[in-house]
Amino acid sequence: MTDIDKTYRPLLDAVAFAARAHQGQIRKDGKTPYASHVFRVCLVLRHVFGVDDERALRAAVLHDTIEDTTTDFDDLQERYGAEVAGWVALLSKDKRLPDDQREAAYAAGLSAACWQVKVCKLADIFDNLIDSSTHVGDKARIFKRSRFYLDALKTNLPKEAERPWRIVADLLAELEKAR
Repeated sequence: MTDIDKTYRPLLDAVAFAARAHQGQIRKDGKTPYASHVFRVCLVLRHVFGVDDERALRAAVLHDTIEDTTTDFDDLQERYGAEVAGWVALLSKDKRLPDDQREAAYAAGLSAACWQVKVCKLADIFDNLIDSSTHVGDKARIFKRSRFYLDALKTNLPKEAERPWRIVADLLAELEKAR
């Protein structure tokens, strides 16, 4: 296996997988394909936060597949391994639970997660905050939920996640101030 196969092919495969899994889904603006969000999360992770961990980049692009598509853990484990599948599972909310319980369980998982999961969620929050400025919606709710996740992520914050956490916290503060 060449370096290209080991380094780039798994990420490019994850991008194609995510695009197919999210096919037909649209963002809240009613016109942007949903897959653009997961691609942007991966780009934020790499180019804004400077993360080059290949497994984290794969988890970033796959982060909504369990929660928002017909993909399940086993699909991801078979294709990308237990570690990446486990990270995606931690980035997925259990929709069987009522909202309050679901959010509490999700926050607890984020608090205890490894740095790769934490930076993926931070990239997700970053993209959702940037996206919130382009559509009409309940910005107060988006900001409140973002603050809740930031608080959860700050618990046991590993060194690798400190800079990304600060970037997102500063963005949220800037957007809240402008509102």
